[in-house]
Amino acid sequence: MDQRIDIDWTSCQAHGLCAELLPEHVRLDEWGYPLLRGAPIPESTAKRAKKAAKDCPALALKLKTSHVF
Repeated sequence: MDQRIDIDWTSCQAHGLCAELLPEHVRLDEWGYPLLRGAPIPESTAKRAKKAAKDCPALALKLKTSHVF
């Protein structure tokens, strides 16, 4: 299974907490909106990624699981 970060752009309000909690996967653009690296979330980061999704003030950050064969 492959986990990736996804953003609900209609909900995102550019709080920037995702970049604070996951700096190796998310950086902010000049307006404070997240830019995603797009790489799968490794096991070592999965717990922090789940926390970032849960703690997002706008609930715009999601973790998507895809099955890779």
